[in-house]
Amino acid sequence: MELGTMIIIGVCVIAFFILIYLVPVGIWFQAIISGVHTSLVQLVFMRFRKVPPTVIVNNMISASKAGLKIQQNDLEAHYLAGGHVNSVVNALISADKANMNLDFKTATAIDLAGRDVLKAVQTSVNPKVIDTPPVAAVAKDGIQLIAKARVTVRTNIKQLVGGAGEETILARVGEGIVTSIGSAQSHKQVLENPDSISKLVLTKGLDSGTAFEILSIDIADIDVGKNIGAQLQMDQANADKNIAQAKAEERRAMAVASEQEMKAKAQEARAKVIMAEAEVPLAMAEAFRNGNLGIMDYYRMKNIQADTDMRASLATPTAAAKPTTKPNEK
Repeated sequence: MELGTMIIIGVCVIAFFILIYLVPVGIWFQAIISGVHTSLVQLVFMRFRKVPPTVIVNNMISASKAGLKIQQNDLEAHYLAGGHVNSVVNALISADKANMNLDFKTATAIDLAGRDVLKAVQTSVNPKVIDTPPVAAVAKDGIQLIAKARVTVRTNIKQLVGGAGEETILARVGEGIVTSIGSAQSHKQVLENPDSISKLVLTKGLDSGTAFEILSIDIADIDVGKNIGAQLQMDQANADKNIAQAKAEERRAMAVASEQEMKAKAQEARAKVIMAEAEVPLAMAEAFRNGNLGIMDYYRMKNIQADTDMRASLATPTAAAKPTTKPNEK
């Protein structure tokens, strides 16, 4: 076989496969026998628009068999917008079988909002249970209670776009549990009637603005925690004791400082007296030189001082004399 003939055959084979890829005859034939009307030209144009014809045709067939009428252009537009065509069509079929009012526009909006529209429909038909984490609250008698709740919810299709999620439901339920336990006069009252918590929480309308509708709130478990009231009183007593000790230490320090100050002043006064006494002989000598003091005046002053010392010694009681012992007489 010549080289030119082989090249022509190869080109023809490649062109054949390209033609089969661009002209999906099998998909078109499948759509015709399934009762879905679409043209072969439209399927070719899907290839150029980078839309997989298999996805569009298969979903159109599923919707047609379920009794739904969905336009091909709508499915293509949703696919090009980044949506999940399979999830939207399956959600529409499930909603129709459950007699739910869900149209194609709402379903695509939910899907493009980033939510799983099929799961939302399933949750709306079959409600699910959300377990809350342990919620700790303190009753008015100071006893801590730790409660766990189970929240039964179903999807609210109308508020699914822009509505809050499960985290908001859990936060609101936890807040309601804390409020209910905190308003109870005694923890025993809550333990005796745990359904009072769920009744109070349900009356608050916690599902407003969320993508779910709360059907019921059931208290699964309540445990008794710490005596928070007694612990707070102990902490307050310890704080008051520390404050009193600090104030007493402050007063003691002030008293010690005052005593030290008085001792310093007394030492200063004694120093001044000693200095003054040291100046007396100098003053007397100066008086002798100036003639203001005579020798007789000096002797009289010494006699008066001696007399004063004697009177002081007589006024001071002396120690009792020790008894003398006599020698033993033979």
